[in-house]
Amino acid sequence: MASSANADTISECSEASTLLDGSVISTVPDRHGFLGGSQYSPEPRQGPPPETVLRRERKWLKMLSQWNFYMDRNYRKIKERCRKGIPMSVRPRAWLYLCGGKLLMDKEPNKYDDCLRAEGDSKCIEDIKKDIHRQFPLHEMFSSEDKPGQQELFNVLKAYTIHFPEIGYCQAQAPVAAFLLMHMPAVQAFWCLVSISNKYLEDYYSPTMEVVQRDGLILQGLLKKVCPPVYRHLKKVNAEPMFYCTEWFLCAFTRTLPWDTLLRVWDIFLCEGVKVLFKTSLVILIGCLGTAKSRRQCPGLCETLARLRNPPEDILSEENLIYNVSRLDLTERDFQMEHQKQTKRMKLERANGNSGTLR
Repeated sequence: MASSANADTISECSEASTLLDGSVISTVPDRHGFLGGSQYSPEPRQGPPPETVLRRERKWLKMLSQWNFYMDRNYRKIKERCRKGIPMSVRPRAWLYLCGGKLLMDKEPNKYDDCLRAEGDSKCIEDIKKDIHRQFPLHEMFSSEDKPGQQELFNVLKAYTIHFPEIGYCQAQAPVAAFLLMHMPAVQAFWCLVSISNKYLEDYYSPTMEVVQRDGLILQGLLKKVCPPVYRHLKKVNAEPMFYCTEWFLCAFTRTLPWDTLLRVWDIFLCEGVKVLFKTSLVILIGCLGTAKSRRQCPGLCETLARLRNPPEDILSEENLIYNVSRLDLTERDFQMEHQKQTKRMKLERANGNSGTLR
């Protein structure tokens, strides 16, 4: 009987999945559209009870219908509800409003179509075509060229380079744009990408990456304040911030976090800004290296970076990460002071001709 049951199980599994490069690839997408990979979530999410979700949906719909009032007079309520998690049914519209994409879209309603009709820079077009198939290849929207996701992703990225030729195309924008396309129509994803690239992650996608370097140093300074042992360990093994935080910041964690965690982080990120990326980074750093035992297990640079690039699942879980982000002991003044300190430091380094040797 046991062997018969095992055979049935194997048969059922083989019908629902296949092996690709040693990974199980399902033929049935999860609730987010993934067929496999590190962000595949086959188990049902244990979310709030249905009555709570329905109540939150009604509150959000009311708030979105009076958006200007809440933005001007009751932003605290928006922040509070974003931290609780935006209901899935209203998340696309809420994100569009939160990041300012709706305002941009209403201001230039024909811009996206105009950009699509334009020819575009040949170098940017070539680079985009090379990258689009690499974005979430195990998601049903992007799994092959005949799926709508790859063409929509090309259109959004091309439109951005035409609207902002002085910036052009940066590879790190592709996963951000693809992530947005999973939740909203292409024109809305375009305007959200514009707002995120030009406001939230301002100058991140410039060729010099100076702002990312600066923010890595800010992260390092904040880490020294909230968890000195982890700060000392990273200094000891010569783990410069750019070694581990570049993809976190440039891609806004779209390539790092489990999907349910990522959605919650973005709910807060689009409401409260880039400081949420710093807090998320700090939680991962402390979670990976916060105990003496974990630091002993990472005696050198390679072991330390391997752990930071593949954090334990419990550290990245929705409940753990969101809870620890909310309880970090950091004030607005802490961010401002560290920003001023590192900006001044980089200007001094640049003046001395040593911008490439920042430490």
